[in-house]
Amino acid sequence: MQANPLSAEALGQLHAYWRAANYLSVGQIYLLDNPLLKQPLTLEHIKPRLLGHWGTTPGLNFIYAHMNRVIRRDDLNMICIAGPGHGGPAMVANTWLEGSYSEFYPNISRDAAGMGRLFRQFSFPGGIPSHVAPETPGSIHEGGELGYAVSHAYGAVFDNPDLIACCVVGDGEAETGPLAAAWHSNKFLNPGTDGAVLPILHLNGYKIANPAVLARISHDELEKLFVGYGHTPYFVEGDDPEAMHQKMAATLDTVLAEIREIQRRAREEGDMTRPRWPMIILRTPKGWTGPREVDGLKTEGYWRSHQVPLSELASKPEHVKLLESWMQSYRPDELFDAQGAPIPQLAALAPTGERRMGASPHANGGLLLRELRLPDFRNYAVTVDRPGHAEAEATRVLGGFLRDVMAGNMDTFRVFGPDETASNRLDALFEVTDRTWMAERYDFDDHLAADGRVMEILSEHICQGWLEGYLLTGRHGFFSCYEAFIHIVDSMFNQHAKWLKVTRTEIPWRRPIASLNYLLTSHVWRQDHNGFSHQDPGFIDHVVNKKADIIRVYLPPDANTLLSVADHCLRSRNDINVIVAGKQPAPQWLTMEAAVKHCSSGIGIWEWAGSDEGGEPDVVMACCGDVPTLETLAAVDLLRRLAPELKVRVVNVVDLMTLQPKEEHPHGLPDRDFDALFTTDKPIIFAYHGYPWLIHRLAYRRTNHDNLHVRGYKEEGTTTTPFDMVVLNDLDRFHLVADVMHRVPKMQARAAHVRQAMRDRLVEHKQYIERYGEDMPEIRNWQWPY
Repeated sequence: MQANPLSAEALGQLHAYWRAANYLSVGQIYLLDNPLLKQPLTLEHIKPRLLGHWGTTPGLNFIYAHMNRVIRRDDLNMICIAGPGHGGPAMVANTWLEGSYSEFYPNISRDAAGMGRLFRQFSFPGGIPSHVAPETPGSIHEGGELGYAVSHAYGAVFDNPDLIACCVVGDGEAETGPLAAAWHSNKFLNPGTDGAVLPILHLNGYKIANPAVLARISHDELEKLFVGYGHTPYFVEGDDPEAMHQKMAATLDTVLAEIREIQRRAREEGDMTRPRWPMIILRTPKGWTGPREVDGLKTEGYWRSHQVPLSELASKPEHVKLLESWMQSYRPDELFDAQGAPIPQLAALAPTGERRMGASPHANGGLLLRELRLPDFRNYAVTVDRPGHAEAEATRVLGGFLRDVMAGNMDTFRVFGPDETASNRLDALFEVTDRTWMAERYDFDDHLAADGRVMEILSEHICQGWLEGYLLTGRHGFFSCYEAFIHIVDSMFNQHAKWLKVTRTEIPWRRPIASLNYLLTSHVWRQDHNGFSHQDPGFIDHVVNKKADIIRVYLPPDANTLLSVADHCLRSRNDINVIVAGKQPAPQWLTMEAAVKHCSSGIGIWEWAGSDEGGEPDVVMACCGDVPTLETLAAVDLLRRLAPELKVRVVNVVDLMTLQPKEEHPHGLPDRDFDALFTTDKPIIFAYHGYPWLIHRLAYRRTNHDNLHVRGYKEEGTTTTPFDMVVLNDLDRFHLVADVMHRVPKMQARAAHVRQAMRDRLVEHKQYIERYGEDMPEIRNWQWPY
């Protein structure tokens, strides 16, 4: 490693660039006016509410300046992922300095007026957020919630062989569980076909008000930790700017040469031995170059500089003077010309065009998005001659479709999941690809390969992070997971939904990206073997809290409807699609032609199942989900035999959001259409896959809501038989029949007798399973008889 690679001139220019970025960052946090300090600073020039984070910002500015140097020199294709996302001032400052910010926002020009608007808008009403939000050019990672920087970075470089993701990890984020697991992503990075991640662990010593764990262990222990993770760590430590610039430049030159050599060996010599990728551990003071003390208390190099080092300016005039002195320490008159633009020597240090990290098309992935080459999903149809007389595993059928989607898109499509691809019956994928794996392999291993495209790691967080990074940089993906454990990424889903909400409706230069597609299987009603811990359909409830423009929830009742829904989801943009489907053998109800029509509407009457004969029904039997559909149809069969005079209408719901009014969700049914399906005054018995109160929530404004009675999961479960699971939650056919008899006025004379018969059947069921350990033959072997 060269000791001092920077000439005196290069060092001076690099340091000036860093000073300029620091000045612009402080200005954003504090100033309303007087951006170049042409007048003595007064309270009128300062924001009344000071919102922002200074502590991490100078370190981010330091890194960005050094990345610019090597991007220009080596013509690198690089993006920056700022794990300490509250260092938003740094990323905004640097994109303004390089010119990309003003191209996206022409009113924030590179002059004194533009600088004033840049400062004023930060963390200000009508302005921009304090984090590296979607509004920030070059960002694919807001960093408001910690833990996902590394997995996002790896997702971004999969199948992007020329891209380097500079991923800054703050020492606070380094304490999170998802981040700790994400270091293992290097066991999945193929140096032949993927790009590279350059992790920079930035240790400034403190979090909000406590020391950071990794900053308080020995150098030896810290080094061994990352060697154990599979990295070669390089340390850049100190607080003297001149020495630190030389150390950082030398270290960057070394690690980039290592990355090039790793990739050369893989691409030219076919050496696919798992490499030891380099990383940098950067140790600098928190709030570097800021006030060393405030009111006699240590500030620089301490947690007090985390947010706003100088506060209470209205009541402490000396703080105004201290702020002015701090900002003048960067010597802005040397950095900006009379018009407020960066001086030419400064501007020349930034890369140009799309090599600027703020202008990289990889950070606006819709620019690079290519349509998937999709096979015709109709070719995978299950033959259904009569409803309910064919049997199939819906997700296994889907697996054949996904296999051919994969085969046709071997550089833009990946499937992600926590070690469940085969369990979820998607193993047809392994006919055309393998599981991605760069760690050790044994002769007897099954479907592990460096160039595999099924990404499996037993961490839902990492799967989600990889997928988000992959989508945000312009590719397509599919995430399958056990339904109960998708809750692990509840908060990650939140953050992605918020990102899409803003980019979809508020930032016109952000191009649409492929939707995030979840397949939730091994679901609540067929986790009878794993028990209560695996039984939870509540992710749907969580999802529908988000903006209607973004979320879609589908519960296809059979394989053909699942194929139609999956095809639609893979073609969609800027949505989050949740598909819930079973993997066990189950009756198939609709031909492919009927399935397409049904899914296109999202909801509809199954004429073949009802007995209302096109007229007014006595009761509406509604169902949503594969098991609720089965139990509803079995209940209708019982009703036809027990009460043939009863007119029953069967309504099946595939698209859950059709239940909301049109004014609330773009897929919602107009009131007149909803009333036509559900009537305005007849009882509705609704069998639903999840928690029943969600249906009430979606339909509470509908005309006939008072007559709506919902059965669903009510938090009863154990290790038992499949049918006993629905019995425990009153969702079974016998309970549904009893519900009808109780609520249809014309049946009251017979209701007591029929309900007694249903109770008897439930007793027989309980006795049978406790004796034989399986469901009664009439339950296991039931078929739709009409």
